[in-house]
Amino acid sequence: MKFFRKSLLLRTLPVLPLLAAALSGCSEPKTSGMVKVAYLPITHALVLYETARSKDVQVELVKYGSWPELLDALNTGRVDAASVLIQPAMKAREQGIGVTAIALGHKDGNVVVVGKEIADANELRGKTFAIPHRSSSHNILFREVLERNDIPEKEVKLIELPPPEMPSALASGRIAGYCVAEPFGAIAVNGGYGKLLYQSNTLWGDSICCALVVNDRFLREKPELAKKFASEYHKAGKRLAEKGRTLTDAKEFLKQPEPVLAKSLEWIAYDNLKISRTAYDVLLEKVRKYGISDNPPSFDTFVKDIEKTE
Repeated sequence: MKFFRKSLLLRTLPVLPLLAAALSGCSEPKTSGMVKVAYLPITHALVLYETARSKDVQVELVKYGSWPELLDALNTGRVDAASVLIQPAMKAREQGIGVTAIALGHKDGNVVVVGKEIADANELRGKTFAIPHRSSSHNILFREVLERNDIPEKEVKLIELPPPEMPSALASGRIAGYCVAEPFGAIAVNGGYGKLLYQSNTLWGDSICCALVVNDRFLREKPELAKKFASEYHKAGKRLAEKGRTLTDAKEFLKQPEPVLAKSLEWIAYDNLKISRTAYDVLLEKVRKYGISDNPPSFDTFVKDIEKTE
């Protein structure tokens, strides 16, 4: 009998550390793992770059060349999250695709730039104006310019252009102006052939443009990692309140001349990236008003503060 008990004890001892480790793993939140995040190389995504430098969360940044490619990667789950134009993400949610907005990409940071020969908005009549995507805050800002200056929509030809093409199109006279994410406005202003007509905050206070949007499968399968990622993202935004740090990040991330980036960063902020219900409700009004969406998702069905989620 003593031999049997001794034999059973010897067989059990090696198992105990494994059992303890398993029980310990059950009680600890799973915050490890890689978060795969899509972006376009614009100042609106700069917080992602700063987040990826954190030692407390692993982030793999995946660069895309266009919004449709990026949105497809997000909607199909090839990436966990993306810094993306909020209106197409809202449209995806409206169509039943599982995506959720968890933070702003930035605050302000959009500009209306026109050729040096354009004295005011009224001189856009009969000319061509470019935006990157019709489902965007750039389209809304363009409409606000028209409305503020009593310009009928039919009097300005609106086209879509990839942001990197806009400065050269302005310089060549192909377009008379554009509204776009940075640094493409600052490129024209710094180059001397474009001038600032409006900043976004003078047309639409607390405007929402890009958001950090996550695939819902990522939220379901790795909730603690998602929460940790969101927390580090907000910390990164607060760090970018320091202009010297922001400029250093922008030079590494965007590979543009320092004068261009310094000008660009005058027009954007990253310090408080929570999505407020009030600002989102104004966005809802504008996407309906300008025909961008007839049935956009409500704040409660599309926006989530996952840092507060228990």
